[in-house]
Amino acid sequence: MNHAVQQLEKVPVSTRLLKETHKILLSKGRGANRLPGEYRRSQNWIGGSSISDAVFIPPSHEEVNSLMSDLEQFLHNEIIQVPNLIRIAIGHYQFETIHPFLDGNGRVGRLLITLYLVSKGLLMKPTLYLSEYFEKHRSVYYDKLMFARHQNDLTQWVIFFFLAIIETCNKGIATFEKIQKLRDDIEGRRIPRLGKKMPKARELLLNLYRNPSVTAKDVAKILLVTPKTANELIQDLVDLKILTEQTGGRRNRVFMFVEYINLFSK
Repeated sequence: MNHAVQQLEKVPVSTRLLKETHKILLSKGRGANRLPGEYRRSQNWIGGSSISDAVFIPPSHEEVNSLMSDLEQFLHNEIIQVPNLIRIAIGHYQFETIHPFLDGNGRVGRLLITLYLVSKGLLMKPTLYLSEYFEKHRSVYYDKLMFARHQNDLTQWVIFFFLAIIETCNKGIATFEKIQKLRDDIEGRRIPRLGKKMPKARELLLNLYRNPSVTAKDVAKILLVTPKTANELIQDLVDLKILTEQTGGRRNRVFMFVEYINLFSK
């Protein structure tokens, strides 16, 4: 996601960008042997143990390039007056129907939504990500896509997509408000207790918002301080209930900003 958003400064939402993103996505773990960064060169299917009992069979691999080119043109077609949210709802449906990759189609298709909204200036940062909503309502998600495919009617899918946008936005707003409340509490009430250590504590805290897991070695590197000073500051934050030790060992201990992490998992 981070790489793709950075690339938007030079490259529009396009087949080129999606292939590049797919290559990074499949470079490690699941799908590493499934043509990372390349469109499929064979027929695939969705559901079922074989193509004979598949729930849905995407277009032939021979059509993928032209269909993806058509999708790219639709996303950038300014002659057709389609509101951005409806356009990307249709775009996501079309991408998942084409199913251009051997693996990772769901993940790249969800990334496509966020990338499009960022490219259009509707999002400043990739803060709207619909995966959780789609996963929570997985059966409905697939039902709406299949209904659109079989009935040639996108209405129900677009309505479902809008509901996903609304709930995810509301949840995001609530989370941001909780983050601000937590930040005000820590910086206004807890950190000031450290006196002269407060500037270093605040600097570390800013890094914890980006990466809420640290070791003493990390802290020493981030703040350019000695290991002794790093350990002392970590202990200060543990005493203030900002950091919590997670590993239970005496060496290579990992400390987490648990209170912050929990805001995203509730």
